[in-house]
Amino acid sequence: QSTAFIPLLSERYFLVGSNHAQTKHRVLKIDRTEPKDLAIIDDKHVYNQQEMRELLGRLDLGNRTKMGQKGSSGLSRAVSAYGIVGFVRFLEGYYLVLITKRRKMADIGGHSIYKIEDTNMIYIPNDSVRVTHPDEARYVRIFQNVDLSSNFYFSYSYDLSHSLQYNLTLLHSPCDPGTVEEVHTRSSRQQDSFDIFEDEGLPTQVFHGLQSEPYAKYVWNGKLLERVKDTVHPDWLMYIIHGFCGQSKLLIYGRPVHVTLIARRSSKFAGTRFLKRGANCEGDVANEVETEQIIHDASVMSFTAGSYSSYVQVRGSVPLYWSQDISTMMPKPPIRLDQADPYAHVAALHFDQMLQRFGSPIIILNLVKKREKRKHEKILSEELFPAVINLNQFLPPEHCIDYIAWDMARYTKSKLYNVLDRLSMIAENVVKRTGFFINRSDFFCHTLRPDERWGDLGGSLTSSGRVQTGVLRTNCVDCLDRTNTAQFMVGKCALAYQLYALGMIDKPKLQFDTDCVRLFEELYEDHGDTLSLQYGGSQLVHRVKTYRKIAPWTQHSKDIMQTLSRYYSNAFSDADRQDAINLFLQVYQPSESKPHLWELPTDFYLHQRNSMALTHDRRRELMPKTVGVDPSPFTVRKPEETGKSAVIGAKSSKEETVVQRKTAASAPPPPSEEQISSSSEDDSEDDRDDDGSVSQRSTPVKLLTESGESVRTQEDFLQQSMRETYGLNLAALPAEEDMLIYESFAFVLFFTSPSYFSLSSVPVSCFTTDSIYEVSSPQVDRDNREVFEGHVLTGLGQVRSLCREDILMYREYIKNRYM
Repeated sequence: QSTAFIPLLSERYFLVGSNHAQTKHRVLKIDRTEPKDLAIIDDKHVYNQQEMRELLGRLDLGNRTKMGQKGSSGLSRAVSAYGIVGFVRFLEGYYLVLITKRRKMADIGGHSIYKIEDTNMIYIPNDSVRVTHPDEARYVRIFQNVDLSSNFYFSYSYDLSHSLQYNLTLLHSPCDPGTVEEVHTRSSRQQDSFDIFEDEGLPTQVFHGLQSEPYAKYVWNGKLLERVKDTVHPDWLMYIIHGFCGQSKLLIYGRPVHVTLIARRSSKFAGTRFLKRGANCEGDVANEVETEQIIHDASVMSFTAGSYSSYVQVRGSVPLYWSQDISTMMPKPPIRLDQADPYAHVAALHFDQMLQRFGSPIIILNLVKKREKRKHEKILSEELFPAVINLNQFLPPEHCIDYIAWDMARYTKSKLYNVLDRLSMIAENVVKRTGFFINRSDFFCHTLRPDERWGDLGGSLTSSGRVQTGVLRTNCVDCLDRTNTAQFMVGKCALAYQLYALGMIDKPKLQFDTDCVRLFEELYEDHGDTLSLQYGGSQLVHRVKTYRKIAPWTQHSKDIMQTLSRYYSNAFSDADRQDAINLFLQVYQPSESKPHLWELPTDFYLHQRNSMALTHDRRRELMPKTVGVDPSPFTVRKPEETGKSAVIGAKSSKEETVVQRKTAASAPPPPSEEQISSSSEDDSEDDRDDDGSVSQRSTPVKLLTESGESVRTQEDFLQQSMRETYGLNLAALPAEEDMLIYESFAFVLFFTSPSYFSLSSVPVSCFTTDSIYEVSSPQVDRDNREVFEGHVLTGLGQVRSLCREDILMYREYIKNRYM
């Protein structure tokens, strides 16, 4: 627990942290005299209750305005909180974000998992040193659009960013003699330390002096804590995840069993449905969620003495460069492949991340449609399958990526097939391949109640139990409805094996319409609704009952309402939500030297860090300050209003500008040549008419003032216009460095042109020595030139006669191939 005290002189904040029993305390001093910097002092000392009272008493006494005056107080309590989310700065000073309300959601091995219910943002600098900025309030509103009270979770003593298998494996892992120095270095930070948030009455058992680092992909406040991570004690750092957490309790013949479902949403390439599709250049995909189901016997809560089992599966968008443009206002916008990836580079980066985290096998369950009257979802399958085939040739056969493609929507429409039966077969095969995690090695279930399927179970056996190796990756187009049903069926199959391994049931198989499966189905539907609201803006449209074809008749009207809600959210509110996510995750960091977040025409370059295109920030530097929202050098502007950045044909409504800016936020800004060429003839005629009218308006011979006097000629106007718009002075000579680049380009262009081979004289390079601007022309020998000329002639239809060597080579080929 944390409490912020503010002295009467308001020069600093004192942040006091304590454990649940109020027996151990730490203090942070936050300086409030810095207008834009963050100055925090951690004295690294652990105070007991008596020492803490004396310290606060001395601070109170020292800050009173009049010594001995009983009515005044030099120290006042500002806020009581349960943890620090982080520190954030926009254009003014830093803010402190605190958790003021929480709610317990689950308990795993005595470690409580809480949901954030309410937060408070406190501005740190004092009013006397505050430097105001007109856009600060708008950034605060955008930041607060990320509702921290909606599905953000934390734990004081359990690492939610990692799976149970990772946490318990680290707990029981022996110290490597080769890492003694590293262990000593990291454990030295922990000596004389304590867990300031430990639960009262729970015994603390320390096995190693190690503290695991959180997995950055699933941490949502990592950037907010980055500023103080190396300054304060690790006990102050509390990492939060975004997604879902739910726990249900079962009684199996009097034995309490807890079923916990934890979903971790990735903070990389995060966003809303149509604004974040596919993958970025680093292999992070949109709507990537890791779902873990944990089963444990609640009669024994200790990790060392209790029985715990977990199973992990993943969902995520198809790892390709693709997007959907919602500017057409269609319920299903056409899928567009934004960039060719012939070597499956982005897919390789994505699966490399998965192999490092989960091991092999990686099993892909692709649920997109295969047969369509007009190609839509099929485009993704036609690109993903060759990518997997290409990557598998570089992997050992035992570690190849498994690809399962199944048109779930088509099976649903057919009356001859049962969707869930087919999913059960796939789930059985997947669980047998990957196995699951359990921390007990004394399995008596297969001895007392043998089952033939237990011997075929995959994974890896260890001295302390069984470990899951590999993972199932499920995807459809949105990774919402179909994906959630498929994950439920795989989870149901894994749940049967987990309960069987814990000795709860006779066979590793569970039937529908039992209390256990019904409770598990409700948990997965809550999980699916929550993830769908976060990404798609509405709850699930198709549920498990829909695919079982037992949904009540009222469900159809509910599905229609959810579809309309999802469409409304995607069309009107997703842009604001995407801005808030970008600001909260610090993908965009405000600065006075770059354009504001709402001025960006796209956030494509924020999430594509390795893009070769010129970033928006760099383009803005080349523009004068008079250029407004659209700084493109290809935007037609009125000559008399160049300084005001009045764009011809631009929409006057601010809301329309925002919608237009955000419709293609996940796609590269420039349209492809194919799109341009596919426009209709009427559009082309309109464009030609517009071009004609613009050219007439943009070529005045003279500009006259109100008095009618001639101000400048056409050449002077063009000079002034270029200087105002692009910051260039055409009258000035180019720099020497620019001339060297130009001459080298002209030299290479001249040497590589077709006319070069017909010249009798060869120009001499102006470069006397090698330099960074010199490019040597390629040296081609005669034989290679003849081969190239032969290919060119063959392409033109002029096949030359075969020589004797060619005929002998062809005969040898025919002999070896067919004879």
